[in-house]
Amino acid sequence: MVRPTFQIALLAACALVFPFGASAQGLAPYKVVGDGIPAPLTGALGDATRGRALVLDRASTCILCHSGPFPEVRFQGDLAPSLAGAGSRWSESQLRLRLVDAARFNPETIMPSYYRLDGLSRVGKNWQDKTILTAVQIEDIVAYLATLRD
Repeated sequence: MVRPTFQIALLAACALVFPFGASAQGLAPYKVVGDGIPAPLTGALGDATRGRALVLDRASTCILCHSGPFPEVRFQGDLAPSLAGAGSRWSESQLRLRLVDAARFNPETIMPSYYRLDGLSRVGKNWQDKTILTAVQIEDIVAYLATLRD
């Protein structure tokens, strides 16, 4: 079990590295269907190459908690499931919802909701009414994770 103080520190770190997400006015509308968001937030599929770069960028915090098939990355997280095989385990629709709002699946998750503005608590003043990732970044990460098959 992850200690609450670590969860707070992790969430604070996420807030500090993502001040450039979408504002409340720029939030793309989406519809949750079952356990996913079937349509891309941007109306187009993302770029897997850019998505891989985002996942591996320490600023994105993905590899802070997740490990995966990234031999060039020396230190990878072990708090969350490995991203290896993510494209086999989840559809693009399911991956998209997990990135947009992971708390839908587990209200106690330490994974941030990367594209959500409502119902959040303890959000720093500089990051209020902003998402962590943009719709384009979400789609790029979804495109990359969908390529990770066993």
